[in-house]
Amino acid sequence: MTDLFHDIPDNPRPQNTAGGFLTTRDGKKIRYGVFAAVGRPIRGTVVVLPGRNECVEKYFETARDLTERGFGVAILDWRGQGASGRLIRDRQRGYVRSFRDYAGDLEQFFEEVVLPDCRGPYYILAHSAGAVVALLAAPSMVNRVRRMVLIAPFLALPDTSVSMKAVRRVCSALCFLGLGRLYAAWGARPKTAPPFATNKVTTDPVRFARNTQIYQAYPQLALGGPTVRWLKAAAEAAEIVSDPDFMARIKVPLLIIAAGADRVVSTRAIEAYARQLRIGSMLMIDGARHEILQEADIYREPFLAAFDAFIPGSDDPTA
Repeated sequence: MTDLFHDIPDNPRPQNTAGGFLTTRDGKKIRYGVFAAVGRPIRGTVVVLPGRNECVEKYFETARDLTERGFGVAILDWRGQGASGRLIRDRQRGYVRSFRDYAGDLEQFFEEVVLPDCRGPYYILAHSAGAVVALLAAPSMVNRVRRMVLIAPFLALPDTSVSMKAVRRVCSALCFLGLGRLYAAWGARPKTAPPFATNKVTTDPVRFARNTQIYQAYPQLALGGPTVRWLKAAAEAAEIVSDPDFMARIKVPLLIIAAGADRVVSTRAIEAYARQLRIGSMLMIDGARHEILQEADIYREPFLAAFDAFIPGSDDPTA
């Protein structure tokens, strides 16, 4: 366990930490963490699905918040990032063949770790690209997951009229030409961390510094920018989950949280999506940037209040 997770002084692992690796059906190693509930009564398990270029360590604080509320927590590093196995030779490049691969890993995570080792009922808390995976898996999760909270799902690019369909078409053409492993944006991770003033994800300098220190101390956990193939996969997934017929198959109650000052994903697209859901609602946190769980308390606390109001829900006997 000593080498499975990576602590820094400002980001110690929560108590009651366990974890390991599972091997996917196509032979990829997926790291996961499991954190036992501390508070009482025990209210089930929250499965946390990170965004792109995130890792279990980045969610230690969130795991601590949830375990103190009486929830067990289970988190995985998606294939190709964090401490999970990389998919191409260059470890810096964010790559995946299809978001269906992520959804398959989530299914296996439930089968091999969550259902046998974690106490029900089960809930999902997902961020950004992880929220799209949660939506992709939602129709098959109706008998497993009671409720889902999705933070800033990556449904469209911000501040542009370019549709995800257009993004997919361009990326598909580049992949056809053999260019799928090229960076689509940003390039390799810089050797020197960017200053807080230029960041787009949080207004909190302390949490920003903590997260920067994680990747400086353990650069093997970090990625550079996404590849063309990753962006193609993300655009395909966004199109699939936005199809009205697909949305009609989502039976798990959803709470979607949007960040009012998001410059990473389109808040307008999230609002439009939420309006079309049959079994979901949306909350906008004005002024918050993309990573609400890494935000200043003035934005993070309203999120936690909304989470507490939605999960476990009025049908839970311990509520």
